[in-house]
Amino acid sequence: MARSLVLLLSASLLLAGCGETLEQFGGPTMGSSYSVKYVRGASGPSVEQARGEVEGILAEIDRQMSTYRNDSEVERFNALPAGSCLALPGPMLELVAFAGQLSKDSDGAFDMTVEPLLNLWGFGPQSRGDQVPSPEAIAAAKAVVGQQHLTVRGQELCKDAPVQLDFNSIAAGYAVDRVVARLGELGVGSALVEITGELKAVGRKPDGMPWRIAIEAPRDDRQVAQKIVQLDGLGVSTSGDYRNYFEKNGKRYSHTIDPKTGAPISHSLAAVTVVDESALRADGLSTLLMVLGPEAGEAYAERQGIAAFFVTRAGEGFVSHGSSRFRELFEQQEKSK
Repeated sequence: MARSLVLLLSASLLLAGCGETLEQFGGPTMGSSYSVKYVRGASGPSVEQARGEVEGILAEIDRQMSTYRNDSEVERFNALPAGSCLALPGPMLELVAFAGQLSKDSDGAFDMTVEPLLNLWGFGPQSRGDQVPSPEAIAAAKAVVGQQHLTVRGQELCKDAPVQLDFNSIAAGYAVDRVVARLGELGVGSALVEITGELKAVGRKPDGMPWRIAIEAPRDDRQVAQKIVQLDGLGVSTSGDYRNYFEKNGKRYSHTIDPKTGAPISHSLAAVTVVDESALRADGLSTLLMVLGPEAGEAYAERQGIAAFFVTRAGEGFVSHGSSRFRELFEQQEKSK
């Protein structure tokens, strides 16, 4: 899943008219953390009830999609040999189909089966430390990578090669959408949900002000807000290569792997933020655009009408700009400041 590269602007607990209060809670999840802020009316769920619902969703996703526990559904599938099929829960099959479409649309730039390459380069759950593998090792790992080796047949997922699934590039965005939807079913019309850096906001705070988040500048020494946007009904995901990387012999190796080369990306794109009504879609697209790089990524965003904000290295500094859709969404906000 994309690393946390957005900042939640602090929001004090407010008491407003009609008995509305701004409640908040959070905790550990997916190797990171989650936080929920929501406006509670007279008939809204208590913090205890909301927390129970949210953590139930997170526990279910962990049981199904975690590559860090041997008893998860995805690890059961990953352990199977080529030519095998396994019945999987509906959400997992839906995400595989979603990822398959992203892979097809991007000519393979997005791929849920890159775990062998992640492990090889030292970034995966079975990695053995940072290393620069040999061309032969990369070729061997690439031989068991490819979204095209997966087929959904009814309630089963089948593979014609010993591929391994990794949901980390979309699981958090999916979780955000699930949590926001469940809170809505409980009568919550205004909330800000963040899970491992992916987030979505709906409605407004009790004082009538919008939810605001800051897109972080690409620095690895401290957190600096680069751009502040207001959200209502939108999810946000940022992918970047400046937090999770290693250096060998003066060269920097990013955790973002290009499935085509089998190696970390080496272009000048430092970070990309995607805004979309679906946090799941934003999550997947931020990874996809990060793999494509500045030129191909920007062209893809324009063709697909994606609201994306690109930060590119330029000499010792950075250059940033938004896609047409991003400017369309947030230009008015800039003018009204």
